[in-house]
Amino acid sequence: MAGTTSNTALQITSSLSKLQSLNGLFAIYKKRGPTSADVLNALKEALLKEAGEQNPNPRKRKKQSLKIGHGGTLDSAASGVLVVGVGNGTKMLSTMLAGSKKYVAVGELGKATDTLDATGSVILEKDFEHITRLDIEEKLQSFTGDIMQVPPLYSALKKDGQRLSDLLKKGHKVEVKPARPVTVYSLTLQGFEPPLFTLDIECGGGFYVRSLVDDLGKALSSCAHVKELIRTKQGQFTLEEHVLHEEQWTLEHILHTLQPC
Repeated sequence: MAGTTSNTALQITSSLSKLQSLNGLFAIYKKRGPTSADVLNALKEALLKEAGEQNPNPRKRKKQSLKIGHGGTLDSAASGVLVVGVGNGTKMLSTMLAGSKKYVAVGELGKATDTLDATGSVILEKDFEHITRLDIEEKLQSFTGDIMQVPPLYSALKKDGQRLSDLLKKGHKVEVKPARPVTVYSLTLQGFEPPLFTLDIECGGGFYVRSLVDDLGKALSSCAHVKELIRTKQGQFTLEEHVLHEEQWTLEHILHTLQPC
């Protein structure tokens, strides 16, 4: 019995050591609903449990047994590629934040919401019957290249250490952030079935798809919000080839897909 217990302890120590020795980047699939932080904590908990840690607390900062982080927040209502850094890979995440990303966004004309997406309350309704496919394609040209963009109020941006979205939910007044430079590498209309339209977007860091759709609606003499958002690529990681789904959040799968530092 003592020998069995000793062997189990050695296996746990070995698994945890392998986990702690990981250094690099990989990508996971974030489903709609949870925040990016929630998904990261679920990943961390799954890995620590597999390594044999009893009752792991992924939010515990003191004496962290696994250094892990993500390379760019996805809205809770969005899904797709979430790049994860582990070990020294966390130092490479800043390049993910600044680097190229691709999205597929479904917008809905005629309704604007306070959050600029479907999770918010409708604050404005306007006609959209006058809008044609050609109208959208023409307006998209002015949103391509190096442009100035005002970030949404409901966002991960912070004021005095607190997220703007959290401050708004607590009833605090939040000032609109000034417009800032962002880059849109490509922007195409993939589908148009009024009131819905689908955009294919490749952009740089700091770009908000929700702001784009809101601004596009205004440019079309109507209004719009994001109904669905999927991140299909971040850096070298694509949705089709690289993401690990929840059932694949294991040490073995990460070792197969890890891009080392």
